[in-house]
Amino acid sequence: MAEHRSMDGRMEAATRGGSHLQIAWACGSPEALPPEGMAAQTHSAQRCLQTGPGCSPDAPQHGPPSAPPPPPKEGHQEGLVELPASFRELLTFFCTNATIHGAIRLVCSRGNRLKTTSWGLLSLGALVALCWQLGLLFERHWHRPVLMAVSVHSERKLLPLVTLCDGNPRRPSPVLRHLELLDEFARENIDSLYNVNLSKGRAALSATVPRHEPPFHLDREIRLQRLSHSGSRVRVGFRLCNSTGGDCFYRGYTSGVAAVQDWYHFHYVDILALLPAAWEDSHGSQDGHFVLSCSYDGLDCQARQFRTFHHPTYGSCYTVDGVWTAQRPGITHGVGLVLRVEQQPHLPLLSTLAGIRVMVHGRNHTPFLGHHSFSVRPGTEATISIREDEVHRLGSPYGHCTAGGEGVEVELLHNTSYTRQACLVSCFQQLMVETCSCGYYLHPLPAGAEYCSSARHPAWGHCFYRLYQDLETHRLPCTSRCPRPCRESAFKLSTGTSRWPSAKSAGWTLATLGEQGLPHQSHRQRSSLAKINIVYQELNYRSVEEAPVYSVPQLLSAMGSLCSLWFGASVLSLLELLELLLDASALTLVLGGRRLRRAWFSWPRASPASGASSIKPEASQMPPPAGGTSDDPEPSGPHLPRVMLPGVLAGVSAEEGRAGPQPLETLDT
Repeated sequence: MAEHRSMDGRMEAATRGGSHLQIAWACGSPEALPPEGMAAQTHSAQRCLQTGPGCSPDAPQHGPPSAPPPPPKEGHQEGLVELPASFRELLTFFCTNATIHGAIRLVCSRGNRLKTTSWGLLSLGALVALCWQLGLLFERHWHRPVLMAVSVHSERKLLPLVTLCDGNPRRPSPVLRHLELLDEFARENIDSLYNVNLSKGRAALSATVPRHEPPFHLDREIRLQRLSHSGSRVRVGFRLCNSTGGDCFYRGYTSGVAAVQDWYHFHYVDILALLPAAWEDSHGSQDGHFVLSCSYDGLDCQARQFRTFHHPTYGSCYTVDGVWTAQRPGITHGVGLVLRVEQQPHLPLLSTLAGIRVMVHGRNHTPFLGHHSFSVRPGTEATISIREDEVHRLGSPYGHCTAGGEGVEVELLHNTSYTRQACLVSCFQQLMVETCSCGYYLHPLPAGAEYCSSARHPAWGHCFYRLYQDLETHRLPCTSRCPRPCRESAFKLSTGTSRWPSAKSAGWTLATLGEQGLPHQSHRQRSSLAKINIVYQELNYRSVEEAPVYSVPQLLSAMGSLCSLWFGASVLSLLELLELLLDASALTLVLGGRRLRRAWFSWPRASPASGASSIKPEASQMPPPAGGTSDDPEPSGPHLPRVMLPGVLAGVSAEEGRAGPQPLETLDT
């Protein structure tokens, strides 16, 4: 039986040697043998199997033939999963059969070390270049770049809303006396700085002063003064301090006009904060109406198509809120307005302009006149041409935008749709309430807050301007808290002006408008009028959409192009690499388990002196050696049943463990 096992081992070795020879012959190695030589070796091995031990396949056979061998075992059946006998065989099989270009050169050029080294270096260089380019690709992808796709569409569009203000704020009746005191204080400051006597133009106090005036404290410590000389220019401003007076800073301007206006506006807002919360100004003046005529597409406008409100800085305002669909571009198919311009401002130190303040904005949006409006001078006809762009932005992870205000931490104080400007104003007002314990008068208040006034908050000006400077320098978190809308309409305006009415048509034009509300004394004054036309420049509108530069399909396509460029590889080639890694891991576990088993059997027995129990099987339990003698130098070990060996080790018997290291065969699992 032992002889038969050894002959089987020599037969398998001969067969395996034939396979190696066949691979070498296919690669063109000089040591390769032709198939006839392989057949001869196989025939010699079979003859040795019949002859018995001591036979060599290449040695001549002498003497009579031995007894016939026992019947051969059943042929080797292929297992479900088979592993190579060594890592060398695993790599050889992979390089020979892989679809990656250049891998087979590492095997076929084995007989030529120069070629093998060259192809190894080339493969390594290609791998480094591939990894470098893949790194650049992923770096660009992780930056989430976007591209802008512009498309042009043509369809009828609703006209946007237009807000117009006369730029002449009126004095609220509950604080008339306070504003008169402020004007007197302003004249003193201007006279001390520029030696200008403004007492001649001083208006008399109103005879009907309200009986119950709110408490008022005019902070005369905040006055205009020259701050420094910068070359030939003089800086003018005012000083603001905190409640203790220990922290002060100067609000300076190089323009004296800007300094006077800002200083007056600060005190003016401080006085307006004393007004009752439910107070509303009736902005209908006794001198006539602001809107003298209105028409759209040749038809008169209706009163319900206007919304009116009073702005503390820009005066009486009208919002043209008609639901009008532009049929055609051009002046005759737009909105035409004739407006009255007042040349006698009620607050001359607050407003120095004579004209109309105009702002075009989207529907259900708050008009922020201080940020996005422009002026139209009196005595002119201004044609405002509108061009609309629809902007579609990508959200996370490509950008930071919000859909209708979702996910925004700031609560909007304006009861309108979400815009970034409305969010910034609301964020600033909330920070103002948290930092200064009061809110700025020109913005809505959060619940439970009150407006800032020197009577209740003496140092609110210092806190406000400190906070406003941080907002201007982007040091407040409002910019990050208020993302842009993911979808919004942007209006691009172009304005053309001309003198109106002309010298020849001024007579009858002013006379006609006089019957519609123009004051009689202004019939001959062109500077009391302004005409505004609001039209669509064209019905085509542009749609600007963001798109990712590297979407998932584009990223996979770019990766496939790089792999194909350097290795001619595909997805299946990557699966082959994965298979190689799995086979190598499994082979490592198998070989490691076999070495552990051999180390276990070859471990020396513990001596009795050490106190450890020595386990020595009886002689009857030891299996007889297969074809060996009692002089076998290999250490013997306990008999382990085959069923106790896990996985691929189940086919290895205890006799093979005692026989010492054996050649690695193909392992079945």
